Formats: sequence, structure tokens, C-alpha cells
Amino acid sequence: MANLKEVRTRIESVNSTMQITSAMKMVSASKLRKFQNAITALRPYADNLNKLMHDVSSDMDTSAKSVFAEMRQSGKILVVPVTSNKGLCGVFNAIVIKETERLIKEDFKQQLEEGNVDVLCIGSKADEMMKARKYHVIGNESNLLDSLTYDNVVPFAERLMNDFKERKYDRIIFVYNQFKNAGTQILVHEQFLPIAVENENYDEKEMKTEEVDYIFQPNREDILNELIPKSLKLQVYKILLDSFTSEQGARMVSMTKATDNAMELLKELNITYNKTRQSSITNEIVEIVSGANALNG
Repeated sequence: MANLKEVRTRIESVNSTMQITSAMKMVSASKLRKFQNAITALRPYADNLNKLMHDVSSDMDTSAKSVFAEMRQSGKILVVPVTSNKGLCGVFNAIVIKETERLIKEDFKQQLEEGNVDVLCIGSKADEMMKARKYHVIGNESNLLDSLTYDNVVPFAERLMNDFKERKYDRIIFVYNQFKNAGTQILVHEQFLPIAVENENYDEKEMKTEEVDYIFQPNREDILNELIPKSLKLQVYKILLDSFTSEQGARMVSMTKATDNAMELLKELNITYNKTRQSSITNEIVEIVSGANALNG
């Protein structure tokens, strides 16, 4: 059985750890409330903007469609995994990296063999893990997560749009965790560019029943040229907001479990401490009584 000093040291260590995990849980819970409200408010607007863009562009002549909808032969691919800058959030980062690797090795196997797959990381964890796996990482935009606002995201979105427009990349894919609730994140890989004019996010039957006869002013092409860039910028912001909110949920759950485990361990250690202390006291009493008996004898 461990001595009293060893047990006391372990109790102090576990208690210190529990205070840290409890504080991290409260911080994540606070951030989660803030960003959950933000993503919940943003989604209806983003979804309706995408639907409007689909309605306006669906029956346009192919030659009049935006350059961002141009379908090309799969040449140069850019994969953008979105993780966190910090750890202690369960499998949040690991599943994004795993899906990114699967996507590259299976879906883009030919492009990988030809050296036509680049990785642009968002989050320090993605940068560390993808470099360790020897993929061609061209940069890390972890600073976007330090101050996540629409204005800060717009230059990054415009950079991706320009890279596609100038044919630096023929396809751009995001891999990230989509927020569902505090305990559930949905792993998603989503094509950012080229945009799919036939939007798969809307049910065909639903689209038919909700057809609207729009009046365009000044004209359909000008409106579409305004709508598409705005929608793409908003899409990038929504992806990062989804991921960041998911991160806070995952960390809150992870720290809650860690705190609960620490409490259970403390209970066991306190029982061990009390048993060890009782045993020590009993031994001391036995020694005193034995000494007294020896003197009296």
C-alpha cells in the first residue's frame, strides 16, 4: 500500500488538474453559447442566398454563367482541412485529418501521384499533422480562428476565388466539422469551387413547388455576378463558424468528461488515503501497546 505522502501528492495533482479542466469547460461553454447563436442566425440567410443564386442561374445559357461555375477536368486540386489551434477537444481534429487523407488517397489518387494536390490548412493542428504525413502543405491560415469575423474571412475567400478564376486550381474542397449540437458534430467534405449550379442541397420536388417568377433589374447576368461572389464569401465564413462552434462543443464535452473522471479518481484516492492513514494509526497504537507491555513485563 502507498504511503501517506505519495497519496497526498496524487490527490493534490488530480485536484489541480480538475480545476484546470473545470475552468476550460466553463470557458468553452461560454464561447459555445455565443457562436451557437451566431451560426443559428446565419444559416437561414446563407441557405436562402444559395437558393436564390440557384434559382437565378438554373435556366441561364451556359455561356452566360459565371466563371465560378465552370466545370473543368480534374487537374490541380486544393484541399482545405479546418481544425483547431488548440487540443483537448476529443477526436475533433483527428477525424478531419483522417477524412482529408482518405479524400486525397482515394478520391484524388491520380492527382496525388501527379503532384497535383495542395493542402492549405486552417488551424495549427491540421498544419502539424499534414506536414508530419509529408503532404504538400502550402500554408496555414490559423490566424482566421483567432479573430473569427466576416470581415477577416473575406480576404481569404477572395484569395481562393482568384486562385480558381486564374486557373491555379481546378477544384477546391473544404473538410470540416459541421455543428449540430453541443455533443454532435457532422464531418463534412464540401466542394467550394466550382459551384454546383444544380444545387444538391435542395430536394427536386421542393424546388418545383417553390418556383418563383423573378423580375430582374437591371438584368439577370449583373445580378448573378453580384450574388455569386457574395454567396461564396458567406459560404467560407459559415464553414469556419461551423467548425469553430463544433470545436467549442467538442472541448466542452471532453473537459466535462475529464472533470467527472477526476472527481471519481479523487474519491478513490481519498478512500485510499483514509485507509492508509487508519492503518498507520493502528500500527502506531500496536507499537505503543507492545512497548508498554514489554516495560510492564
